[in-house]
Amino acid sequence: MVFTKQRKQHNLQCGSVFFSVICCYVVDFGTVFTDHMLTVEWNANEGWQSPLIRPFGNLSLHPACSALHYGVQLFEGLKVYRGNDGRLRLFRPILNMSRMAKSAERACLPAFDQSELLECIRRLIEIDQDWVPHSDSAGLYIRPTFIGTEPSLGVRKPAHALLYVILCHAGSYFDTEVRALSLWADPKYTRAWKGGTGDCKMGGNYGGTLFAQYEAGSCGCQQVLWLYGEDHQITEAGTMNIFLHWINEDGDEELATPPLDGIILPGVTRLSILELTKKWEEVKVSERYVTMGQLCSALQQQRLMEMFGSGTACRICPVGSVVYQGKHLELPCQEKHSLSSRIATELADIQVSRLTRARTIATSTF
Repeated sequence: MVFTKQRKQHNLQCGSVFFSVICCYVVDFGTVFTDHMLTVEWNANEGWQSPLIRPFGNLSLHPACSALHYGVQLFEGLKVYRGNDGRLRLFRPILNMSRMAKSAERACLPAFDQSELLECIRRLIEIDQDWVPHSDSAGLYIRPTFIGTEPSLGVRKPAHALLYVILCHAGSYFDTEVRALSLWADPKYTRAWKGGTGDCKMGGNYGGTLFAQYEAGSCGCQQVLWLYGEDHQITEAGTMNIFLHWINEDGDEELATPPLDGIILPGVTRLSILELTKKWEEVKVSERYVTMGQLCSALQQQRLMEMFGSGTACRICPVGSVVYQGKHLELPCQEKHSLSSRIATELADIQVSRLTRARTIATSTF
């Protein structure tokens, strides 16, 4: 099923004046939204309806809506950047559309035309383009959301659905971008498990982590370092993919990240980091399991260079400490010429097209 080609045209005012005001202040992530949103309805009898770009506002949902009762929903996250040439660029949006389609299949939500959705998102950004910051690093965050709207308490595949897209000022995802993150690792909580939906971007994967996150806060940490299995495999950090730069057990300098085994979200930033560092051919790049025991040994033997998280919202975030089994582990990080800082600079250059080699990782320009 595909979207119809009809699109509504609007003579609308942008939020540029308001945006210039809020940019002077630190804004919490996901609290300030642009003026417009995209909505597309679907039902089993008629398929996809005409996409509509309309003023930002509340949704009207039936109280028995399946998204509210059974979590039949998913979302995506990507950013649009303003390049040094003034043009707007989406960073690898096709990967987000593909991941969203896979999540939709797993959630029993209808298939959609990925190219058509991306074109609708472009139209929405064009209308609210003055919200995209003039910045070397910041972008406007895009949140496509897909929910089952079946007006029934029956647990079944929905015959009604709504796909909508909102845009927001990105701000700072964590409390600070200066200090490195502190992580709390406790094996009593599990973010995802094999055979589950940990590799899909579904709300339940995030809402179910809040209790552990607040317990981490009570222990003086900002986020949770998620562990899995009896050997305490490192999987993700908060909502981020995780990387270790170290000298491994064989004496090789290595950048390691957990493999995509069904419990790891296949992050776009994660993939970009792997592709960049493999192209540099300076360190061994591996998708492999790393346990807390191996991390502790590397720390004790001074083989760990740094540990960092990656994601669309945070991009690259260094980890400064881990609380594990009653021990406070201090991690080396934030060195001026660290691998993570080089990766962060390279990604930023690509996203705003500061480099000719930016074309090696595809961006979508308009």
